Amino acid sequence: MSKLLYFIGVIALALVPALAMAQDAETVGGAGKVVGQVFDRIEPVTEAGLHGVFQYLGNQPIAFILLAMALGSLIGRLSLRGVSLGTTAGTLLSGIVVSVIAQSAFGITYSIPGVLSSFFLLLFMYALGLRVGPQFFAGLRSGGLAFVAIGIIVWSLNWIICMAGAWLAGLEPGYATGLISGSYTITAILGVGQNAIDSGAYVPPPGISPEQIGANMAGAYAISYVLSSVGIILLIRYLPQIFGHDPVADAQSAEREFSGGDIHPAPGSPDALTFGFSPYDVRAFRLTHHELVGRCVSEIETAYPSMPIVHLLRNEKPVDVTSDPILTEGDIVTVRADVHDLIFTEGTVIGPEVDTPEARRVPLVVADIHVGSHSTSGRTVGELTAAINGGVVVEALFRGGHELPLGPDSEIRFGDTVRLTGTNASIQKVAQGLGGQPVLPTMKSEIFYLALAMFIGYVVGTLTMHIGGIPIALGTSAGCILMGIFVSYMRSRNPSFGGPVHEGARNFLQDFGLNAFVAVLSANVGPKVVTALAGDTALWLALIGITAALLPPLIAFWVGIRMFGLNAVIADGAATGARNSTPGLNAIVDQSRSSIAAVAYPVTYAITTVLALIGGYFSMILS
Repeated sequence: MSKLLYFIGVIALALVPALAMAQDAETVGGAGKVVGQVFDRIEPVTEAGLHGVFQYLGNQPIAFILLAMALGSLIGRLSLRGVSLGTTAGTLLSGIVVSVIAQSAFGITYSIPGVLSSFFLLLFMYALGLRVGPQFFAGLRSGGLAFVAIGIIVWSLNWIICMAGAWLAGLEPGYATGLISGSYTITAILGVGQNAIDSGAYVPPPGISPEQIGANMAGAYAISYVLSSVGIILLIRYLPQIFGHDPVADAQSAEREFSGGDIHPAPGSPDALTFGFSPYDVRAFRLTHHELVGRCVSEIETAYPSMPIVHLLRNEKPVDVTSDPILTEGDIVTVRADVHDLIFTEGTVIGPEVDTPEARRVPLVVADIHVGSHSTSGRTVGELTAAINGGVVVEALFRGGHELPLGPDSEIRFGDTVRLTGTNASIQKVAQGLGGQPVLPTMKSEIFYLALAMFIGYVVGTLTMHIGGIPIALGTSAGCILMGIFVSYMRSRNPSFGGPVHEGARNFLQDFGLNAFVAVLSANVGPKVVTALAGDTALWLALIGITAALLPPLIAFWVGIRMFGLNAVIADGAATGARNSTPGLNAIVDQSRSSIAAVAYPVTYAITTVLALIGGYFSMILS
């Protein structure tokens, strides 16, 4: 807590003097006259004092977003007996507190354009989709029925609790629809409720105007939205542990299950080009064996195929191995081979081992190559290995995004992906023979494919059908996550598709996008809380809203793990998708240290989005 107070103090001390520069040139004496010669007048940024700080944040939305994210990150790290909010809930809470103080203490109402929050959310959804593409379809095959059941359970219980609660509490028309919208965190439900009024499908009773019903909806929405947004993050974050499950262990188990038993990460996945354990190593020997002296590199590699030469030093200077030089006595030869052979064979064949740093400083890389040559199709891994040299090793073979058993007789076909390790020059040479371009680890990300894919997902999400006067659309966020899944799925079959995508950049888009989204959300929702907090009605709205937000996913999770036998993290992802809570999804991703929960999210999200809009329309008619 002391760190948090210190951080707030630093922010205040940094902002207040800067914001207090609202003085004319005369007020600063001779120095002001000098400044006045350069500038006719310096307009004040805002008023001085604490009021000025909040006013500045209202005038500069970007400053508000960044401050909310910074404070939220600190708050999210605070832990009480192992329970913490996390950065997403912390950002939401800090933003709401700042906006409520601005409204209640200084009469300043924050309003940030919705286009900002929408764009940040779309970045998050697309980046998340890139992470889970191949696993998404495996999840559909293994848990499709369970996902549908979880979605229906969450939606139906939410609708019943809100409608019954409003009736038992004697709340006026409009409150039930606002409760459904806020507890489900779907603002569009307010729109369909208003549409029921405007179209005449619902006629207000005598003594209450359509405007009052709209205000009732907004008030119920504001209170239930804030409480359910924070509550669902905490519930989803700790739901597996509540039922005695280890989220990290369950996530690892789910990853193994949805990988189909694959040992190596699929092509195009974030960990695909990570240089992991290999039985092959690089060692250097001084050439003393007279049988090898005077022979060129290619001859030696033909005579000793298990001893590929990857580097050569002569008189402490490197010699280009690809020029097929002739070896001389005293050369330092660097080879890459199986560790067992290096220890017990190569030393007796070449000469004594040396520890010359320059000889062992041979950069090795991992590369995926999509086989694009029909002439290669039908060859075995053993034949490919015999034909290549330079220390290139076949690590894995993939077909249709799935790993195949690797052995000398494994057949390579057109369209397969071969994963190799070795020097860059050697891999480039092998890639030419396979008819493909090697996909190597990179620090770059392709903006063209990212923007185009998100554009397509956005357009698809905006396509709307009207059924009985109810607008039904997939939604832009669902469109973008499905497009990310599609790109990721295609990359598992051809790793050069839609790339490159650097994992660090993808992870940044995921984290920054969501936290910036909730920061904007907190600014716009916070002021509505102040106007809605009045009388006993606010207490009823809070009680009904939080119950409708948290009880349905809790029951649906239990059904998922007990009746359908779902993995706890997968069931959690399905529950947060059924609740349409993207921050909740990020919470379980963070808690389980895996993105596998996102496998179920789009399925239940899509189902309940449609059901929630239909239910919101009829909730207004039945008020």
